[in-house]
Amino acid sequence: MKTFSRLAATVLCAAVLVTPGTAQAADLNDPALKDIAMQLVSSAENSSLDWRAQFGYVEDIDDGRGYTAGIIGFCSGTGDMLDLVRLYRDWKPGNVLEKYLPALERVNGTPSHDGLDPTFQNDWRTAANDGTFQGAQEHERDRVYFNPAVNRAKQDGVQALGQFIYYDAIVMHGDGWGDLDFSGIRQRALNSGARPSAQGGDEVQWLHAFLDARVWTMKQEPAHEETSRVDTAQRRFLDEGKLNLERPLQWHVYGDYFEIS
Repeated sequence: MKTFSRLAATVLCAAVLVTPGTAQAADLNDPALKDIAMQLVSSAENSSLDWRAQFGYVEDIDDGRGYTAGIIGFCSGTGDMLDLVRLYRDWKPGNVLEKYLPALERVNGTPSHDGLDPTFQNDWRTAANDGTFQGAQEHERDRVYFNPAVNRAKQDGVQALGQFIYYDAIVMHGDGWGDLDFSGIRQRALNSGARPSAQGGDEVQWLHAFLDARVWTMKQEPAHEETSRVDTAQRRFLDEGKLNLERPLQWHVYGDYFEIS
């Protein structure tokens, strides 16, 4: 999980264009739509649409989760980084990050860098040049975040935009740990009286209720209280009726402007 972008406060405007075209599939597993989803997340997480440039990203953003790193913001304090480095060890024993496993086990659940400094960040960037490590990052992104979010969204009967809305929520808030996680957001939306399509509700109304619950949840934690990734991105797409993430997509997040043509 990762929170407010380290660049968002300093980058005033970044207009970014990608290859023209129109995405029609309703399933976020469609490669073109999945790439759009990754660009959307990267715009908020890294102030860039170039998500493939983020394998080597690593820093402590002072959100209480230790180091945040990689294409989806794996954190040393939340367990997902530990799982990733374990997988990398299994796929490529003796790699440059394997020696940090004892330290990652110790700091899990804390913001501590104990046993990681001063070499961990440089070694992470070195590992990021390895295709095996890149593949491990994508594998864990899908296993922990993308697949659970998209599967839950399909069960709720929502299309590609809703699938992305679920995905972005689980990226930031995680799941399975408390009332402020992804499942807590979904339950809060249900408690409002809204129902997803699979339960006979209106898809647009349900997604607005989910976003309302997401905004409330974000405001409970100072590191998450800037809500433009919802207000001027996801909510905008919903108001425009782009339930399948039809291009062009234009949005603002943390003060930056982005466009996918």
